[in-house]
Amino acid sequence: MSSLQKGLAVAFIHILIVLSLGGKLLYDRATRPRVWVRTGSVDPDLPIRGRYFTLNLEVRSPDFKPETPYRPGIVPPQTYDPGYVELSVENGQLVAHRTDRPTEIAINSWSRQRSRGNDIFLLSTPVVFFIPEHAETPRLGAGAELWAEVTLPQKGPPRPIQLAIKRGQEWIPLTYR
Repeated sequence: MSSLQKGLAVAFIHILIVLSLGGKLLYDRATRPRVWVRTGSVDPDLPIRGRYFTLNLEVRSPDFKPETPYRPGIVPPQTYDPGYVELSVENGQLVAHRTDRPTEIAINSWSRQRSRGNDIFLLSTPVVFFIPEHAETPRLGAGAELWAEVTLPQKGPPRPIQLAIKRGQEWIPLTYR
């Protein structure tokens, strides 16, 4: 086998790997549950990775109770039970159920969203949504919330598909094409 044939074989294998990953993501998007989730975003730019939003997803967890009481102005301790969870979609909401086995997904006992209710928490691992370099960064005005549509794969954290801004009952999808 000549070096040209070996090079073409390696290139063909790399192309198959990339296509199989893309196919899996498209298959998950078509067959796995999807849901809109309220988010918070941080750090929209990092020179090494490009422009993106780090999204902290809110999740309802009725069977998970915070270990430390909420006290305004007091920083929670950094030692906590990670609260491993499995995610599902119930009644159009992202819901986390506690599990005894370690998973890639957890909620922190101190991340309770007090203003939203006692059973709303943030996932401990944020997800990343990449945007084009020259795309406009959305500005959230008063009363506006950033939402993300996510796919729930069988394993691992949710995968964001698209973003929208919600003002009252009005939804404004953000397009980055």
